[in-house]
Amino acid sequence: MLIPHLHFNGNCMEAIDLYEKSFNTKVDAESIDYMSDGKKIAHAVMNIHGTEVYLNDALKFLNDTFGISCGVHLTITFNTVDELLTCYENLKTDETPIPFYETPYSKLVGNFVDKFGVLWGFMVTA
Repeated sequence: MLIPHLHFNGNCMEAIDLYEKSFNTKVDAESIDYMSDGKKIAHAVMNIHGTEVYLNDALKFLNDTFGISCGVHLTITFNTVDELLTCYENLKTDETPIPFYETPYSKLVGNFVDKFGVLWGFMVTA
């Protein structure tokens, strides 16, 4: 599944409030994972007009890590770790090795930039 991922600079909850009102929707309360400060959003999921959208407060991290100041990247969800790793092996460049890690919402997750400058987020859903 291809999922748009919106990144904010510390004001993700404010964006969630606005989008809930504007699009007449609600963030999936069970999806919210907070950063260690307990205030910033590490991960949230919202359905906007039939499309699942991920939101977080990671814009500074992406800029520091990848030099990207854009607030959007594409997330692909895979059914298995093997599927994720096979696709990653095809897309990665020598300059973009990344550490994958486990989170409360995914067995394996990581972000990288391909040779065309596209920022990808890969994660396993089950």
